[in-house]
Amino acid sequence: MFNKLISTTNDVALTILRLVLGLVFVAHGTQKVFGWFGGYGYQGTMSFMTHLGLPAALVLLVMAIELLGGLGLLFGFLTRIPAFGVMCLMVGAIFMVHLPNGFFMNWSGNQKGEGFEYHLLAIAVAAALLLRGAGPFSVDRALSHKATH
Repeated sequence: MFNKLISTTNDVALTILRLVLGLVFVAHGTQKVFGWFGGYGYQGTMSFMTHLGLPAALVLLVMAIELLGGLGLLFGFLTRIPAFGVMCLMVGAIFMVHLPNGFFMNWSGNQKGEGFEYHLLAIAVAAALLLRGAGPFSVDRALSHKATH
């Protein structure tokens, strides 16, 4: 079971997808947890998201998926787990917030909020990683290689 979790190919495209998705989610996670890059920080995020009706435990899970899951993706550590978390998070964001705003992002500022096109891209990248693994230059690949030799 563990070997299936960490199995991957030597496809560099997976590494590129994993690093970009990981970087994006680490950045969003540090906004929510530490207030970096103009984010609200832990207290502000907790207050804002619980005010939207999310339970505090779910808000903590969102922060963990973004920050810790993003780090897991960057290092390629148990990649399928954070990829699945990102998929769930993005589906939740679409249905809880972005669906009423339509498909497109709010480039011209004439919508009530952002659409869900970004979320679909993140879901697609996460799905590729879930299906194919972390690729080379990852902890998973090193563990997988070690397990077979």
